Amino acid sequence: MSEVKDRIAAASGPEEPSGPPALGLVGWLRWTWRQLTSMKTALVLLFLLALGAVPGSLVPQTPIDPIKVSDFLEAHKTLGPLYDKLGLFDVYKSAWFSAIYLLLFISLIGCVVPRLSVYLKGLRARPPKPPRNLNRLPGYQRFELSEAGDVLEVATRELRKRRFRVEAYDGAVGAERGYLREAGNLLFHFSLILALVGVAWGSLFGYRGSVLVVVGNGFSNSVAQYDDFTPGRAFSGDDDLPPFSLTVKDFEVKFQEDGPQKGAAREFKAQLDYQETPDAPEKSYELQVNHPLKLDGSSVYLLGHGYAPRVTVRDGQGNVAFSGPAPFLPQDSNFASFGVIKAPDARPETLGFEGFFLPTAFIGENGPVSMFPDDLNPALVMTGYYGRPQPETGKPESVYQLDKSKLTQFEQKNGDKWRLQLAPGQSAQLPDKAGSITFDGYSRWVKLQISHTPGTGLALAGISLAILGLMGSLFVHPRRTWVRVREEDGRTVVEVAGLDRGPERGLGDEIQAITTALKPASSSTQEQP
Repeated sequence: MSEVKDRIAAASGPEEPSGPPALGLVGWLRWTWRQLTSMKTALVLLFLLALGAVPGSLVPQTPIDPIKVSDFLEAHKTLGPLYDKLGLFDVYKSAWFSAIYLLLFISLIGCVVPRLSVYLKGLRARPPKPPRNLNRLPGYQRFELSEAGDVLEVATRELRKRRFRVEAYDGAVGAERGYLREAGNLLFHFSLILALVGVAWGSLFGYRGSVLVVVGNGFSNSVAQYDDFTPGRAFSGDDDLPPFSLTVKDFEVKFQEDGPQKGAAREFKAQLDYQETPDAPEKSYELQVNHPLKLDGSSVYLLGHGYAPRVTVRDGQGNVAFSGPAPFLPQDSNFASFGVIKAPDARPETLGFEGFFLPTAFIGENGPVSMFPDDLNPALVMTGYYGRPQPETGKPESVYQLDKSKLTQFEQKNGDKWRLQLAPGQSAQLPDKAGSITFDGYSRWVKLQISHTPGTGLALAGISLAILGLMGSLFVHPRRTWVRVREEDGRTVVEVAGLDRGPERGLGDEIQAITTALKPASSSTQEQP
């Protein structure tokens, strides 16, 4: 019985596999590479990159405003930690955004390189021979001549005048144009790569920081002096910063005084003295919006401005616990500015104050407000706190927030909360002989942004070339045209035909124009469409 089964198996041949053959490791790698470098994948990754940038605009970002991030985490106990794990507080440095960025970069290279090779081969190729049946093409004309004459020479000149590349064949000419359409497509994709390289270059080797400087004070370009600082991944510290310094000598601002846009800023500019290096001579510059100061590859921008009340705080022992300007941050268009003053060295108890600086103070039913952003009637409206001295923890604190968890607000004798309103030059005594506070005056401050983005020019060039490539791919029309002369029943027949390699745009009109140009080459006897 077994011998019979063996003979049947041998006669039937080898057993056919029941399923498709296994790809193996190399096969799977090839399949993955083809999928990654397809145009569909590149478009999907480009969409995901744009979609991934949306949280960077909607969610507070740590490199730009760490205080807002801290406030968000404090206000959203469940959502905040989830956002933090997903990297939404620093989108552009998150692992998932970097992965999309790198995959898009690889996909574009995989799209461009093979297509470039095919394009170069096509660029060197001859225009194709005419098909056997020209009358089947979308654009077609034929007419008869008494003799052939120099029809093909005239056709060659006419086609070259129309920017065709012409090739002569036996009894016919073939012509083709529109090679720049594919060049535009390739240029568009190459430009995207160039823009990605520029952005990556700036992200690696650039930096950006901002600092608030009170008029009359200076700034030296070191990491420690920035209020917030975002370095590139390849940034190595102060050694990568140009050693310039500057001093804000003056600040001028003009506001609209009447009309529907009353209070709008019409002009503001800062007068700077700067040195490019410690040994360089001092120079002056008028810093304005959209007119940055360029220093050794870095740009200094004027972002904003505000007021800094100058205050002197004395403690219960008569010692000066705080003296100087305290920057307040604008809260509305009339520059009602909120701020805090801290005197942790005051004794026997530490002191703290918070409140508003009002450039044009007005006492209304809802309390004091500012009626205009300019300093027409300045006033300082604050309340005070006291508490036991606390040991230094080394934990950084915001200069714009007062931690009141271990402080008690001053009260008046009748039990109401203690508040004060001071004009420049006025003083007030604190309750229970805890000290005094004097409003000495006020200065203005400016917010400066210093940035260095070395890849900006490259990214801009990439975007410009992408627009140029897109225009080429949209407005260049690839087209093939043939002119053939043949004998038919003793007659000379001339055929003109054309084919658009894309949407048809005026093909019939051009074939008719070429036919009209060829007819005067010899006497026409008959025309057939």
